[in-house]
Amino acid sequence: MSARGHLRVLLGAAPGVGKTYTMLEEGHRLREEGRDVVVAVLETHGRRATAARAEGLETVPRRRLRHRGVELEEMDLEAVLARAPQVALVDELAHRCAPGSPHERRHEDVASLLDAGIDVLTTVNIQHIASLNDVVEEITGVPQQETVPDSLLRAADQVEVVDLDPQALRDRLSGGLVYPAERIDAALSNYFRLGNLTALRELALLWLADEVDQALIAYRDAQGIRRTWETRERVVVALTGGPEGETLLRRGARIAARSSGGELLAVHVGGQDGLRTGDPAALERQRALCESLGGGYHQVIGEDVPAALLDFARSVNATQLVMGASRRGALATVLTGPGIGASVVRAAGDIDVHMVPHAGAARGGPLPRIGGALSVRRRLLGLALALLGGPLLTAVMIPLRGPESITGEVLSYQLLVVLVALLGGLWPALLAAVLSGVTLDFFFIDPVRTVSIADPRHTLALGLYVVIAALVSLVVDRAARRTRAAQRSAAESELIQDIAGSVLRGGDAVEAVAERTARALRLEGLAVVEAGTSGGGSTAGTVLAEVGSLAGGVTASLPLADGARLDWRGPDLPASERRLLAVAAAQLSTALEHRRLEETASDLAPLAASDKVRGALLSALGHDLRRPLAAARTAVGGLREAGHSLRPEERDELLATADQSLVALSSLLTDLLDVSRVEAGALEVRPRPCDPSEALAAALDELGRGPDRVDLDLGHEEELVLADPVLLRRAVVNLLANADRHGGAAGTIRVTTSVFGGRAEIRVIDHGPGIPAERLEAVFRPFQRLGDTDNTAGLGLGLALSRGVVESMGGALTPEDTPGGGLTMVISLPLAPPGGSPR
Repeated sequence: MSARGHLRVLLGAAPGVGKTYTMLEEGHRLREEGRDVVVAVLETHGRRATAARAEGLETVPRRRLRHRGVELEEMDLEAVLARAPQVALVDELAHRCAPGSPHERRHEDVASLLDAGIDVLTTVNIQHIASLNDVVEEITGVPQQETVPDSLLRAADQVEVVDLDPQALRDRLSGGLVYPAERIDAALSNYFRLGNLTALRELALLWLADEVDQALIAYRDAQGIRRTWETRERVVVALTGGPEGETLLRRGARIAARSSGGELLAVHVGGQDGLRTGDPAALERQRALCESLGGGYHQVIGEDVPAALLDFARSVNATQLVMGASRRGALATVLTGPGIGASVVRAAGDIDVHMVPHAGAARGGPLPRIGGALSVRRRLLGLALALLGGPLLTAVMIPLRGPESITGEVLSYQLLVVLVALLGGLWPALLAAVLSGVTLDFFFIDPVRTVSIADPRHTLALGLYVVIAALVSLVVDRAARRTRAAQRSAAESELIQDIAGSVLRGGDAVEAVAERTARALRLEGLAVVEAGTSGGGSTAGTVLAEVGSLAGGVTASLPLADGARLDWRGPDLPASERRLLAVAAAQLSTALEHRRLEETASDLAPLAASDKVRGALLSALGHDLRRPLAAARTAVGGLREAGHSLRPEERDELLATADQSLVALSSLLTDLLDVSRVEAGALEVRPRPCDPSEALAAALDELGRGPDRVDLDLGHEEELVLADPVLLRRAVVNLLANADRHGGAAGTIRVTTSVFGGRAEIRVIDHGPGIPAERLEAVFRPFQRLGDTDNTAGLGLGLALSRGVVESMGGALTPEDTPGGGLTMVISLPLAPPGGSPR
């Protein structure tokens, strides 16, 4: 049995990129190398260059089939198998075979050729890949019936993208190198839009990149390679389900975006018992954010979190790992060892680890309590050490007792007292000193087994022992008090800094300051209320921010700016914490004032824009309205002064000048009033099903344009649009007038209609100088002229009016570059429902 043939696929983003031509060129190259090459099937689509490139290659004649009285041609699979070439060129892999063929799909024919040991070189477009079919339809609006299974392409020995710049493809299409002339305009305005082609090209490159990644992963697994290969930046963000997740994801997305082709992955490590899962709601929000940033979300199970994170990172060949800084304080680190972050950093190897600070990183909690040098927990631990350490030490020392061992015994108990003092402070240390003294007297000082001392020197030594224990305990207690005070001062400074920073950073500062203050001061509830009274514990008024609950009543209030107040519920605050609350209230007042100023500025923005429009209007009126008025006055004045002395032709010329000037003035004022109604939302729109060709005919009649100046290509067939016929005609008139004025002498204006994706399009195409890309949107603003030096073109309201009336009918007016030079204006309108009527 012969070995299976090799499959090589040429993948294109769209028709016309050159897949078939590349396949034929490769066939010639292989033939020159001595390979036996035949063309099994070739689809030229009438392209002369493609047919010419096939010359010199042996072609297997097609099989002729009849279906319902129609003669069809199809690849002759049996003839190709009988010919048994080394390489077969098979065009259009996704093609559906004609009825009566051995298989339903051409890719099944290809599978038969491969099974026979024949190498196959074939072509396919990205829209025919089964897994991308729905994505392509969403991009282009065109469903694809012919698809190829992903498994076939992923099993191919070689997949290559035949790439072509989208604009270059449109230029080829405009030049008639892809489709016949009658299909060019419809293709350019529908499937071959620049945005569509760009998206399809990116989709093809991403699909191939994913295929390369899968091949790379398979190779690394087969070779047992664990070391990271930095083929491209792949950033893994570790999520705990905490509030810092969004910060980490955005940081990771920025890191991935710095390199071309960077990839973002998020991972959450859950416990096998399901207990370490984080906040499910927060994780779901973070999953949605990750997907919106273009990343992928993963969840893995593992009891050893650092090991699970690094295993996942290495499995996806990650180059960088983003984690949140530890929430644990220094004491927790000392008592329980290094945290997850430190463990990951030590074991990461060649993966870069980013420790990102956030609001919950070992800070932002309640302020340390002022009262008491040591916490209750430490005192209880000291007491436990005193009660348990003494008996254990006694049990160890009794078997070692000797005539000269009293010094070692005293020092051992002294060490125990010092340890208790360091851990629990004064009172546990004094208790340990007394118990140790009694134990020494009873078990180690003669006479033993009695609470009496025979040698007075031993009495002095025991007294000094208790004094030393007390002094050590006092030193430890004082140091702990000063440490607590320093921690308190640092926490207060940090609180004030955070509150001030929240105000300076802007955003929702009121909510941020309220939340931070309530957490720091351990308040049960806190609210910022805009107005009203709080008598009787009421929180009447508009609540601007609320943390916790005030359901049990308000403990106290502080006045804020603009009549607002700060209500809180909680324990009675000491003077130092009331001072901090006053600082927070002052910052809240500043934040409220800042919010009020922003609202005022927002309210003033339309007024400023309106003033700008008024200024432009006055400037335009000062020149454009004065010109026709001056011409009309001059003509009328000439008629009055000359009287009957004018010759008839002179009288007619003056009357014509006055008439033209008054008509121009009337048109300018009409446009001005219509634009004002559009901007004020007062334009009356009466949409109904209508034929676009009627609006085009009326517009051409109004302008007096005939077939010598306008080339019509109506492709909407019997479809009707939902529009106001009068307003649609007005918009088309303005577009045609602009195209006629600025289209130059390059040729006639072309007007086409087409239907695509549930909408109809009217395209007004000229071949003039066009508009620079940076000015495409500016020309739709009022008082903007297409020509900077054109003072005879009116107020520059035509395009603004056209876009306004089109959008008022639920449509859109967008500019595009005309292939070969010029400007194309596209009116897109919704189709009328079949047999229906407008709402």
